[in-house]
Amino acid sequence: MADYPVASGITSMSGTYIPEVWAGKMVVKFYLSTVFAAISNTDYQGEITKYGDKVHIRVIPDITISDYIIGQGLNYERPTTSDVELDIDKGHYYAFAVNKVEQVQSDLAYVEKWTDDAGQQMAKTIDSGILSNVYSEADSNNSGATAGADSGNIDLGVTGTPAAVDKTNILDFLVDMGTVLDEQNVPDTARWQIMPPIFCGMVKKSDLKDASLAGDGTSILRNGRIGAIDRFTIYRSNNIAKNGTTPEEWNMIFGHPSCLTFASQIVEHETLKNQDDFGDLIRGLQVYGYKVVNGKGIGHFVAKKG
Repeated sequence: MADYPVASGITSMSGTYIPEVWAGKMVVKFYLSTVFAAISNTDYQGEITKYGDKVHIRVIPDITISDYIIGQGLNYERPTTSDVELDIDKGHYYAFAVNKVEQVQSDLAYVEKWTDDAGQQMAKTIDSGILSNVYSEADSNNSGATAGADSGNIDLGVTGTPAAVDKTNILDFLVDMGTVLDEQNVPDTARWQIMPPIFCGMVKKSDLKDASLAGDGTSILRNGRIGAIDRFTIYRSNNIAKNGTTPEEWNMIFGHPSCLTFASQIVEHETLKNQDDFGDLIRGLQVYGYKVVNGKGIGHFVAKKG
């Protein structure tokens, strides 16, 4: 089959999307897993409409509890309210051109697949940005070599002196992270922890003698799936930030979704006629913001492979 002529510098779709004899399905593309939607709340999703918006999140004050003595009278306080600002200050876009001749001749609805890929890449970009920054906002009692609001003796590692983790001690570290949240009175339910694949592999190889750690009556090793351990739902991600050191250090985070909020809007997804060629211009814009609204519910674990 002769290739349809294209201008110099333009890649022809002939032989790729306009096939001679090709299978009817594109090669499956594997995307990095994204976790930001699972570890955060989206309570303020409906408050934004455009890039640059600011959402004021009202914080419930702590009410003082006093001793009661008959006849002494009551002391009425006026609670002081405050708010946390969620800035919608980040945005990403995609834009690509579709040639009408190539689209008609192709045996695949590749425009839909390209758009789907754009969405997946958008999610990956947002996920990486969140995981690369959130750990820095963890409460000081939830990180470092002396973590623990009460105990002050739990070693979660620091940059330059990370915790050395292997299959024999990784469960101990998970329990320590749970203790750190316990000392901050963080709710037991919905806790999460994010690990890179190499540490998830250690969990699977660890000596999980007590199946109750997984929250059920069977081993969490079934189907190779990371499940719930000591109230944490374990998520695997390749987007965890690493320090530029040798050996590699990972900045893993753990916490509760009530303490991290995320809001996003697809502001635009539109198709325009290409004024310089036959076909369409497809583009989309997504704006978003995220904020740690309570650092006591976020923890930072610096670790290396032991």
